[in-house]
Amino acid sequence: MKAGEAVGRALAASGVRQAFGVVGSGNFHPTGGLVAGGARFVAARHEGGAATMADAYARVSGTPAVLTVHQGPGLTNALTGVTEAAKSRTPMIVLAAEATAPNSNFHVDQDALARAVGALPLRVTSAADAVVMACEAVRRAVHERRTVLLNLPLDVQQVEVPEGALTGVAPPPARPAVEPAEDEVAALAERLARARRPVFVAGRGARTPGCREALTALADRCGALLATSAVARGLFHGDPWSLDVSGGFASPLAAELIRGADLVVGWGCALNMWTTRHGSLIGPDTAVAQIDDDPAALGAHRPLDLAVTGDTVVTARRVLDTLTGPPREGCRTPEVAAALAARLRWRDVPYDDTGTRDRIDPRTLSVALDELLPAERVIGVDSGNFMGYPTMYLSVPDENGLCFTQAFQSIGLGLATAIGAALARPDRLPVAALGDGGALMGAAELDTVRRLSLPMVVIVYNDDAYGAEVHHFGPDGHPLDTVRFPATDIAALAHGYGFDTATVRTPADLKPLSDWLAGPRTAPLLIDAKVVADRGAWWLEEAFRGH
Repeated sequence: MKAGEAVGRALAASGVRQAFGVVGSGNFHPTGGLVAGGARFVAARHEGGAATMADAYARVSGTPAVLTVHQGPGLTNALTGVTEAAKSRTPMIVLAAEATAPNSNFHVDQDALARAVGALPLRVTSAADAVVMACEAVRRAVHERRTVLLNLPLDVQQVEVPEGALTGVAPPPARPAVEPAEDEVAALAERLARARRPVFVAGRGARTPGCREALTALADRCGALLATSAVARGLFHGDPWSLDVSGGFASPLAAELIRGADLVVGWGCALNMWTTRHGSLIGPDTAVAQIDDDPAALGAHRPLDLAVTGDTVVTARRVLDTLTGPPREGCRTPEVAAALAARLRWRDVPYDDTGTRDRIDPRTLSVALDELLPAERVIGVDSGNFMGYPTMYLSVPDENGLCFTQAFQSIGLGLATAIGAALARPDRLPVAALGDGGALMGAAELDTVRRLSLPMVVIVYNDDAYGAEVHHFGPDGHPLDTVRFPATDIAALAHGYGFDTATVRTPADLKPLSDWLAGPRTAPLLIDAKVVADRGAWWLEEAFRGH
């Protein structure tokens, strides 16, 4: 067997069950090896889309995925999606063919590209080490939570591997849980025992099996309220003491209660500017503790009163075992309970509907969608002025109900995100929420949705503009010709790809969605929602402070 095929087979034998990519001459044989080894391959229409599909699949499934690309332009086309994955610490392997001859048109410094975006570069240097390096790529992706670029030179691919090279290849063992130090556990327990208004904020590191149970048990004991970062939204869904999301997306009540905390504990959460509204959600006298199994993450974004190096589940259980005495009331008063039941959700916050006969208010649209769509859903959201509406107005059943690929804040990733998430959770209705700019950037992947027969609902919040820039620069009188566009019939575009479609200007125009949900769903559905563009989203001003 030649090294190209052997690398693909080794990745599959190492536990990779799903791969995405665009196949060219350089990655034809490695991709064939993946398929022959038992992995499913999904061909995207663009490497950027394939990268984001792999990223989303890995996040939602909890298993590593592979992106396979051609040498040179195949990798450069994928870089934005690879950057998002690397910044999000997604365990993903980018299998890239490589032209090592400097005079090749395809030659670029692929190692440098990987390092520039935060991925870890590895290389197969000979047929003898091809299988070993493939296994190492999977191990490091899983154990270090890294996006790994595995370069596979064209000349090496054609060399025979030693006989029996694939013998004994198996998935790497699970990443060992980091045990917290006893003194750090005791210090956290002591702070929780003294806190009168504790709030837990769970992040990406809390999206692990058993974490909800461990954190809610500890919160019940010390009277803490429960919040998440955007990427962990849904972790505490259904808990009566959940505040939903902390940060720029937080509802007014959630922000008020977080600001009133005397102790904020971040569980696998960076507590960055987005989750804390540039620190404004942390009161001047509020103590801050952070738990993370990566010591480099502790205090990376703000000063801490207590840092604990440890796995979130293990640490929560250790602290719970340390606490003595009866459960504390903390923030869990009857008044807080009544407020949470009545006005926590954004849809419960009163607003003046500014919709017209031609344009629907995005809040009204989102509330109606939340009522119509089945509860078992998985949502992929693009970036833009609109993004807070589907992110916060559409409920999700758990932490795998929302795939939030926003670490790099690129528009154009939303549709591919929904595709990857849909393949990871085929038991749920996939929903892609896009702006018109992102929808047109990623439109090629409408073909992938149709080709895979995904029963997906795509909602385009269409204001014929890059709305974030309109609302950021418009109030200062700047000309906006560069960020506004003529009306585009995105429904007609999707119809050409084989979608069922509807154009929505008023709530009554959503009847085709009701009919589609009740029917056989033989084709995906795209809703081109013409939304009002009279104001920036509530989170926009806060977001632009980070630019």
